[in-house]
Amino acid sequence: MPRTLVERELTVAGPARRPARPGARSVTVNLAESPLTWLHARGHLSDRRLDAGERLRADWERAQLAPAITSRWDAVRITGTGGERGLNPTERQIAARRRFDGAIAAAGAGLSDILWRVVCAGEGLPQAERALAWPARSGKLVLGLALDRVADFYRIGGERG
Repeated sequence: MPRTLVERELTVAGPARRPARPGARSVTVNLAESPLTWLHARGHLSDRRLDAGERLRADWERAQLAPAITSRWDAVRITGTGGERGLNPTERQIAARRRFDGAIAAAGAGLSDILWRVVCAGEGLPQAERALAWPARSGKLVLGLALDRVADFYRIGGERG
């Protein structure tokens, strides 16, 4: 996949979505790394849908649901506590797992597959469509519907679509 490099302002929470201001610390970001940011950069996903996908991915990472062969001792770098102040790391992981499971359930059985493949596993839409035996270019529509439901679950405001 070709790289799409852009300069983004570096904030405490990581790279911002906006271009870097003159004189601010900046970092080069490859927009092609995440299927969601790739779709968003080309106008195929609204800010609301992107935010929903990023929240779902963050909960997936906080819950440490990625496949692993052995024990993992490294800490997951996720900024913000998401309203989880006063919880120990194990309780935060359990809370993230509950949010993730709730968001997937809110999307529904028919839409959770595309969410997991694109948002969590980082597969591109063409690969996910082939794996799910869907017609070409149907994944964008189904992913959009799934992300709308996830945005409703996380109570993310903004325009649908």
